[in-house]
Amino acid sequence: MELSKRLRAVADLVTAGYQVADIGTDHAYIPIFLTETGKTDYAVAMDVNKGPLRKAQENICAYKMEEQIETRLSDGFSALKVQEVQSAVIAGMGGNLVIRILEEGHDVVSCLKECILQPQSEPDKVRAFLLQEGFFFIEEDMVEEDGKYYPMMKVRPPKKSGKKDGIKSEMWNDVQLQYGKLLLEKRHPVLKRYLEREIRIRTDILKSIEKKDSQKIQVRKRQLEEELNIAEKGMEYYAL
Repeated sequence: MELSKRLRAVADLVTAGYQVADIGTDHAYIPIFLTETGKTDYAVAMDVNKGPLRKAQENICAYKMEEQIETRLSDGFSALKVQEVQSAVIAGMGGNLVIRILEEGHDVVSCLKECILQPQSEPDKVRAFLLQEGFFFIEEDMVEEDGKYYPMMKVRPPKKSGKKDGIKSEMWNDVQLQYGKLLLEKRHPVLKRYLEREIRIRTDILKSIEKKDSQKIQVRKRQLEEELNIAEKGMEYYAL
């Protein structure tokens, strides 16, 4: 199966040999790809909606993978048992939804060896949540597809414990939360293009409104200047 650049990058983050749950599977493309390539021998394709799950089942049957990929109607992790799989994929959802799914599935998540996350919005909020909860960042990646940029991350959940295993939450600064500490440290080329675009867009907008002086415009200017400052600090990593 041929995957889009975004889905292929997500699939590439899954550890070979791990059994996988794809949360919000849609058409089950990732489980089919992982099984077809031999990266996993068992996957659970899960979705909260019956329509996509039916389509997922049709695709699984078309690839003759009914014995290796199971479909389940599930809101997040609700239909997954503790220690049933080692890896979970949550891709293509808004940041707030990713956080909710991880929170509500805490008992299952805490027994996983990894989570592969690709939030469609507010990645900074997702990163802040993960750090606060004691997740360990293993890897970050970013791809550009059809003019859109997609950050993604591979994290290890903290073990089930009322005290978060006594691990002190790692602190990232605003720039690292916004753009990904691991992406910045390895000077990821796609992130560099994204930062250049962010700087260019905000600089152009500021120039277009520099002679306007309403209260609303002043608020907007301060917001843009703050965003520009963070993006420029991100670019400083590439000057090292």
